Amino acid sequence: MLDRDGFRPNVGIILLNQKNQVFWGKRIRTHSWQFPQGGIDRGETPEQAMFRELHEEIGLKPEHVRIVARTRDWLRYEVPDRYIRRDARGHYKGQKQIWFLLQLIGQDWDLNLRATNHPEFDAWRWNDYWVPLDVVVEFKRGVYEMALRELARYLPRADHRNRFLRGGIRPREHDAATALQRDDTGAPPMIELPPGATFDPNPQAGFIATKGKNAN
Repeated sequence: MLDRDGFRPNVGIILLNQKNQVFWGKRIRTHSWQFPQGGIDRGETPEQAMFRELHEEIGLKPEHVRIVARTRDWLRYEVPDRYIRRDARGHYKGQKQIWFLLQLIGQDWDLNLRATNHPEFDAWRWNDYWVPLDVVVEFKRGVYEMALRELARYLPRADHRNRFLRGGIRPREHDAATALQRDDTGAPPMIELPPGATFDPNPQAGFIATKGKNAN
């Protein structure tokens, strides 16, 4: 489904945890990382498409998240010809997106990368809100930056220091204790990963903006 200018309606999802870190997914069988996103089907509203994509790509249901904000207007990017199927060239130009900022109110183990038979991601992690844009495929960087900047004003307040003080542990003491207890994979102790997830202790090493036929 394309508009008159050749752009496919699409939604993008920025999912926050309680520390205002964002979900960062590694596209299956590649070294490129991105936010969840997907097309809007005919007859769907952007919000309906967002909840469908949220479940298809990372296994979450509406009760697992809270909508914090969304972009006011469509954000567009053009897809280079080398990423477009030959039979679509001349008609398909790129994506126009509505971005949603969500907060996870469920648990990490509610995420499931294998909720469907066609998974988009094979690993995930929480990253700082301002993700390293140089690891995003080049033609999407502008839209990522615009979405992050527009939605940043709606970030919930996260006070980590008070959380540590309420627990009777100072931040440095907590960090040191956690570091000592890490296992040989580098994963922090007592972390239960959801189905289909893998922990990458150094996900920025060896990032490659890979080429592919599917540029959704």
